[in-house]
Amino acid sequence: MTSASSDAILQRMMALHPKIIDLTLDRVWRLLEALGNPQDSLPPVIHIAGTNGKGSTQAMIRAGIEGAGQVAHAYTSPHLARFHERIRVAGKLISEADLTAVLDECYAANGGEAITYFEITTCAALLAFARTPADYTLLEVGLGGRLDATNVIAKPALTIITPISMDHESYLGDTLAKIAFEKAGILKRGVPCVVGPQPDEVMEVIERQAARLGAPLIARGQHWHSRRERDRLVFDDETGLLDLPLPNLLGAHQVDNAGAALAALRHLGMTEAACEAAVTRAFWPARMQRLTTGPLPDSAPGVELWLDGGHNPAAGEALAHVLAEMPKRPTHLICGMLNTKDVGGYLRPMAPHVASLTAVSIPGEANTLPAETTAQTAKVAGMSATTAPDVATALATIAASDPSARVLICGSLYLAGSVLRENG
Repeated sequence: MTSASSDAILQRMMALHPKIIDLTLDRVWRLLEALGNPQDSLPPVIHIAGTNGKGSTQAMIRAGIEGAGQVAHAYTSPHLARFHERIRVAGKLISEADLTAVLDECYAANGGEAITYFEITTCAALLAFARTPADYTLLEVGLGGRLDATNVIAKPALTIITPISMDHESYLGDTLAKIAFEKAGILKRGVPCVVGPQPDEVMEVIERQAARLGAPLIARGQHWHSRRERDRLVFDDETGLLDLPLPNLLGAHQVDNAGAALAALRHLGMTEAACEAAVTRAFWPARMQRLTTGPLPDSAPGVELWLDGGHNPAAGEALAHVLAEMPKRPTHLICGMLNTKDVGGYLRPMAPHVASLTAVSIPGEANTLPAETTAQTAKVAGMSATTAPDVATALATIAASDPSARVLICGSLYLAGSVLRENG
């Protein structure tokens, strides 16, 4: 089989619904029924929702499970370079042959009915997971929670809600409380939920929903704490204290993500060795990922090159903290964003920490914000800003004027995916 096999089916799936996003579960239930309800045959499910930190938290939980000598299925979105990244079967990326087979089966079972791309590919992932033994299944919500295609598990082993902030307001609501209500839709009757740090108004919504369902909360600040002490991560809960290395995923926010992962692993009865593996072995691409090999870093050998896919104001705050803690070095942003995002809210926190911003449009993305608009917003945020036709040109221009600069490519997972594909 060649990669064109799955690509061709995925392309056909894009045409099954006029909208990319149309939140409802009716179409998913219909297709799952036609497939024999694979969601009912999964290994114990850990379901993860939130605005920021879902992927990092999932990556750390998976590293912990593997550190305990077990294996987990894992589902995440969006992908960066290849669709296969979304579906990890028993610890390994799904093979081309297996992906093609489950996509083909789902396409046939759907019978030409309307269904979104995310819905039908989620069904394909659940089908693949149901057919392969594993110890756990990690499901990351695509958008929201209550009406997300992943929200079809009647009795997960555990749910997790990572930090919630403003994002996707046109789909989830224009207040934190409304967004929290959608995210809290993954709560299930009697199923414990690990809750990361939240604003008070978010926590009130989660607590109200949990009380209605009798879902025990395992909440940061109440049932567990995680903090950095010198160069160590200290985690404590009702079981006791863990003194661990700092997460290998960079940023102060990863201490909180690690805390949620550790709380989950402790609830599952994992050992301290598994918890250490969670923070030391996790890898999550395009989250302050250092690029050291490939055409881009090779073209600017003196530049310290980084890549991050965060794209909302909370991600901007997190990046600002990371940049503030890094060794002093002139820092330049190469930024491309979608036209659905709060660009000013994302850029303002980083303004004090950067020397310049070069704006680019995201290649091949219909909803890209024009580079000129990003640059203008950056200027309003207090940055020196210009534009470039693409990332490679932007990097070359920065390297020519400052050969030992730090360069952070940022603003969108779609831009990050484009960079990773081009960089090989």
